[in-house]
Formats: sequence, C-alpha cells, structure tokens
Amino acid sequence: MDHLPVSFNVRDKRVLVAGDGTVAARRAEMVLRAGARVELFARRPGPDCESLLTHPRLRHIPRELALEDLEGAVFVFAAHEDEQADGRIEALARAAGVPVNVANSAARSDFIMPAILDRSPLVVAISSSGASPILARIIKARFETLIPSAFGRLAGFIGSLRDEVAARLKEPGARRRFWERTIEGPTADLLMAGDEAAAREEFRSELAAAGDDNSHLRRGEVFLVGAGPGDPDLLTFRALRLMQRADVVLYDRLIGDRILDLVRREAVRIDVGKLPRKHTLPQHEISQLLVELAKDGKRVLRLKGGDPFIFGRGGEEIEALASEGIPFQVVPGITAAAGCAAYAGIPLTHRDHAQACVFVTGHGKDGRVELDWKTLLQPRQTVAIYMGLSMLEALTEAFIERGADREMPVAVIDRGTRKDQKVVTGTLADIAEKVLDADLKGPAMIIIGTVVTLREKLAWYLPEPSGARGRLAQAAKTAPAVTPGEAE
Repeated sequence: MDHLPVSFNVRDKRVLVAGDGTVAARRAEMVLRAGARVELFARRPGPDCESLLTHPRLRHIPRELALEDLEGAVFVFAAHEDEQADGRIEALARAAGVPVNVANSAARSDFIMPAILDRSPLVVAISSSGASPILARIIKARFETLIPSAFGRLAGFIGSLRDEVAARLKEPGARRRFWERTIEGPTADLLMAGDEAAAREEFRSELAAAGDDNSHLRRGEVFLVGAGPGDPDLLTFRALRLMQRADVVLYDRLIGDRILDLVRREAVRIDVGKLPRKHTLPQHEISQLLVELAKDGKRVLRLKGGDPFIFGRGGEEIEALASEGIPFQVVPGITAAAGCAAYAGIPLTHRDHAQACVFVTGHGKDGRVELDWKTLLQPRQTVAIYMGLSMLEALTEAFIERGADREMPVAVIDRGTRKDQKVVTGTLADIAEKVLDADLKGPAMIIIGTVVTLREKLAWYLPEPSGARGRLAQAAKTAPAVTPGEAE
C-alpha cells in the first residue's frame, strides 16, 4: 500500500487552493462539499473558478499565496498546472509544515485526491496511488452502476438508529449480526424502495425480537471456503461476502497475504498451516478447534487453498461439525489443478491430446509412492499431481519403471496464478533435475501429459515484473500527462 487511505474531517476548517483553472475549481468544489472554508488564491479566476465565487464558504483572494496565509490551514492545493508556480506553493507549504497536494504530481504531494463516489454519508474513494488516475476514474464509473444512490439513504438510516440498537443489544457480536441481517433483509429492501415509515416499523419489530431473546444471534457457524490457488481475483463473490462476516479465521500456508487482506479486519487470525512433514496443528485438532469456536458463538471462517473438497480434507472437518450439530456452509473454490494449468497456458483436456484428466496426490509416506498405476498409465489423458514437489524424482522414476514414455512432457507450476509464478517444463526423464536447478519453493502442481506441449503456443499469463501487470505498471509510469481534473 503506497498511500494510507483516511477520511479527514475538514468541516469549518481552512483549506487553501492556489490556482485559477479547472483543476483548482475541482479541488475547491470537493472540499466545499465536505464542509470546509476555502480560500481561493487566483489573480484572474477562469470560468470554472468564477462559478464558485458566490459560494458562502469560499473567499476569493486576488493575489498570490504568501507564507503567512498558511498559518492555521489544514492543507493546501497547488493547482496552477504550472511547474514553477506550483513549485513555489510546494516550497511555502514545506516551510510552514502544512500538507500540500501538487496537481498532476503524486511524487511531490503529501496526499493525493482519489476518485470519489459520493453516496453521503457513504463515500467510496478509489486511488491508484497516482500511477493511473484514469484507471481509478474508470473503476469509479463502474462502481457508480453497482452502488445505487439509495445506499446513501440506507447509511444515514443506520446511523440514526445505532444508539437505539446499542441500548438494546449489549454484546458487540450480537449487534454486528443484527445489523448484517438488517442490511441484507426486508428493512433495507423497504428503505431502498423509498418507504422509510415501513422500514422503521420492520426495523423495530426485528429489534424487539432480538432484544427479547438474542440467543439465536450468538449461535456459532462455520464457513468452509475455498480460496482458490492464490490469485485473489479467482475468489467467488460468496467467498468474499463470508470472509467479511467472520469473527475468527483459520488458514493454512497455501493462503497468500493478498487473500488474507480481504478478510474482515477485526477477525482473529489463527495459522493452522501445514508444511511438509510439519503440521502447525494436527488435522483432528483443527476440526476440534472449529467445533469449540462455533460453540462459543463465533462465526468461523475456515479458509483453504484451492477447493476444500479436493485434497483439502474439508470433508473430515464438516463431518466433525455435523456430528456436533453445528451449522456450516461450504463455498467451492477453483482447485489448484484447474487454476494453475490455466495460468500456465496448459488445457487439462484437449480434443487432440487428452479426453480425461485424473487428479491424484503425490504426498508419499516414508519416501514411497503408492498410486493406482493402472488408472494413471492410460493413453490420451492428463495426470495432475497435488503435493508432489518433494517426491518429484521418485514419482517420475515410478512412472518410467511402470512403462510410461521417458519423453512424456511434464510441467511443474510453482506458486501458480500468483505474481511470482514459475513454470518449469521437461520430460519424465529430466524434469526432476530441471526443478532442482530452478530451486522451486512450492506450493506446486505437476502436470503430466502431451497437453503440456501446448504451453508454448497458449501461455498468456506473464507474472510481475515482466508480465502483463508489470507492463501495465510501466505503461502508467511512461504515460503522457493526464487532462485537467484527472490527476490524483
């Protein structure tokens, strides 16, 4: 995170704007909407600035800003769109110790102005940290269609009733769950439809029921969520929604930081990750912990890499929950074989190569590989091996010993779908040596079959810094100056 997003209360505070054009006018408009007292320093205001001169909280000062003007100001906008003039304002602000925003220059600014979606009191700010203001503006436009104006009315409605709910429901978890049900239930539907009277009646009915006996609000629940192979963009909408409701999250080593960042910030995080030959918690203890937390009234998020029912032992965990009568939900995720193969440009099935795909685990016991070799050694099929990196040499030798072609193509996809993804290709005869030289760290997927030969033609995902995302970042750095009003 390059900039810390904050919401600054500027009501009745002095904000200075130096400039006479469109950018200066847009900055002044924004802080006026937030209730600030604006002082506009402009010798000859342009048309956009002139339209603001009658605003009761704007004072026009027809001269250049001076050092003494900065005393008592909360911040200043250097918005001349002239490097020399804005440089002078920047120097004055630094001398006075007042934060400054320099138009079209995030590097010279103490703070930047994001694209803002205003559904007051609900406000959404979208920022690219100055890298691509146009992209931030486009994303804002998409949010405009997703978040109707009635959401502002809903936010105000909730704010007006918070004290009433706090008086009725003393326990913080009960309050939060009551609000979640209210926001997603008939009260919100009525308010969004414009019937505030009916919404208040429905709200008070629900609050009375909760206040009489809120034991049902304290009932625990477990969300067993598949987080996919690593890229947060592959999460489902349902997964994201439940990740924001959890009181506690149990996660393992396959979950990247970018996905954990999407979990509700206040949730307690417990690492139950499993490393090869080293379990932070044994499986039976994880299952028991889920039971105990749910019985304590917690909403528990069990976050698993890939899909929880494909080599994720999710079935064992919900068996324990079901035996204790604890409610649970299961959210499928994109399994590692599908996600990693797709990001490596390797179709698991293809009319000219494979009409079947077999998923197996390569996690051997005591260095021995025990698989259904008759099933695996079939023509025109793909074999996807999970958790086989540490056993790769033994696996490939076992395939060859049982009659597989030494030249059968193999791909090992390390940290698939993530920004540091690596793919090593070879054959059954040489892949183990190539992977050793590449020093892969895992988690990794092994794909065996002639579909691997399609990678050279179909590979589309190039991870950072040289790939698509890297090129996007580079393009943002070298892009021409944006038009007035678009800069952060």
